[in-house]
Amino acid sequence: MSTRARQKPAATDLKQERAIRTRALILDAAARAFADKGYPATTILDVAELMGATKGAVYFHFANKNALAAAVTEEFYVRLRFMAQEVEDQALPPGAAVCELLTRTGVMFRDDQVIRAGARLQIEQSLIDADLPTPFLGYTEIVTGLLRAAATEGALPAGSDPEVIGRVLVSAFFGAQHMSWVMNNRADITQRVEEILATVLPGLPG
Repeated sequence: MSTRARQKPAATDLKQERAIRTRALILDAAARAFADKGYPATTILDVAELMGATKGAVYFHFANKNALAAAVTEEFYVRLRFMAQEVEDQALPPGAAVCELLTRTGVMFRDDQVIRAGARLQIEQSLIDADLPTPFLGYTEIVTGLLRAAATEGALPAGSDPEVIGRVLVSAFFGAQHMSWVMNNRADITQRVEEILATVLPGLPG
């Protein structure tokens, strides 16, 4: 086999790795723009300038702004699922896992630009011409599953309905993060989460 033939796969791999890195940079830049300016005000040029590239580089990976918003939203859910898996891997008691999950979610909404962008894009989804996941369903299922396990272990008050508590917790969390965003740029989100948990689940460890 010639030297040139041996080098071809390496060159192809390098090109693929570069494309993956570029796509990640585009998503990070798009998340910053969407989080700061919102979907309607963000342009492809904004994204390109934030990552120090041309509009052509963005269009090479994403057909339009709708596709870019859909990709950022999907990454939002990927990161939430990954974080939920990390909490599950800690093998905490179910009640403690609920508290850990909501607390870590609050930190992500405060510190993670993709999460901040995804939250805003969900609010603005009627303006986006793309199929976005139905918000809240997957997260509610995770919280409710943990609460069912907590009820089975006797960690919830007698007669508690895990389904109802799950809906209340998720509603309270997403309402609180929105208020925290509007009023304080989410600087107080962890305190708000603590208040929710102390009020809705006062008997569980935080």
